[in-house]
Amino acid sequence: MNDMINKAFALGFGLTAMSKEKLETYASELASKGENASAEAKEWVAKLIQKGEEERSQLKGIIREQMLQVLKEYPVASKEDIDRLEQRINQLQSPNG
Repeated sequence: MNDMINKAFALGFGLTAMSKEKLETYASELASKGENASAEAKEWVAKLIQKGEEERSQLKGIIREQMLQVLKEYPVASKEDIDRLEQRINQLQSPNG
């Protein structure tokens, strides 16, 4: 399960990095055409970055929903469960327990 999650993150980050490189190349090409193109390129890149951040936020939500669904399907102890068990173990190990 961890491997699948790691692969999903790697894919997302890889796509982001590839897209960033293409954006930078396009922006440089526009900038070399003149000042008007440079302003246009900066605006275009800003819009794409905003869109990317929105999509990343949506992706986080989808991943979170999927993780919650997986956790419901498989019996996995929560942090609260583990904390409660540690407290109980400490109580049982104490002289008064």
